[in-house]
Amino acid sequence: MAASRNETVRHLVANAPISRDVVKRFVAGESTQDAVEVVRTLGLPVTLDYLGEDTTDETQAEKTVQAYLELLDALHAAGLARNAEVSVKLSAVGQALDESLALTNASRICAAAEQCGTTVTLDMEDHTTTDSTLRVLHELRRTWPWVGAVLQSYLHRTLDDCEQLAGPGSRVRLVKGAYAEPPEVAIQDPHEVDLNYVRCLNVLLAGEGYPMFATHDPRLIEIIGERARWYGKTEFEYQMLYGIRPEEQRRLGTRVYVPYGERWYGYLMRRLAERPANVTFFLRSLASRS
Repeated sequence: MAASRNETVRHLVANAPISRDVVKRFVAGESTQDAVEVVRTLGLPVTLDYLGEDTTDETQAEKTVQAYLELLDALHAAGLARNAEVSVKLSAVGQALDESLALTNASRICAAAEQCGTTVTLDMEDHTTTDSTLRVLHELRRTWPWVGAVLQSYLHRTLDDCEQLAGPGSRVRLVKGAYAEPPEVAIQDPHEVDLNYVRCLNVLLAGEGYPMFATHDPRLIEIIGERARWYGKTEFEYQMLYGIRPEEQRRLGTRVYVPYGERWYGYLMRRLAERPANVTFFLRSLASRS
């Protein structure tokens, strides 16, 4: 996480030829064409994230919106939109500037997705934005009830949020959480985070919505399958990050979270911070190419 804020490390990773091939494992590329080609090659359902967050400039927020509109048009033209939704961080489309601006911009993306025959999921970020993101979700669902939510099992509040969002037709992606949060709002023990994930998945499977379980944890994947059978739930999906456990993705028919765009560095560093195995893979790959 410290490396994500270190300009020297960022420059090294971005420019060293030995690291570029490694980055490609986790990031689809920088352009719309790169993203579309990865969708075509994967042959699995995907959700695409144009990378960027914490935007404090309206021009950058508009650039992000235009990137999503261009992506949706390209997916539609390629006949790939049906199985390729988009994930949007509200902070990338102006949330820090004005919640109403983020709502307006997210609405534009939702309208374009509807025209292309696909859907949108609102990514969840750090806890200071949770209430705002859920308010925007509520407003968007007035017009587009299929807009997806993301809930993070490491937050103390999430079990209650699952109860609120487990209604008919509600699409909810459950994740563990990837931001450094204080103990006042977030569970600190990884084992307790997993236990809360299981509590939350039970609520979602017992509900009338469409759960989307984002995890690479083999034990949690096994539990999800067991609990889904117990509840008689057949309408749900697994989700995994691009580049992680690709064979398991194919076995499960997983929806793959595919990031792309010029602002890939912060995303990559968070992915490495989440799991020591990711750091080991990255360093070994660099060493093998040096």
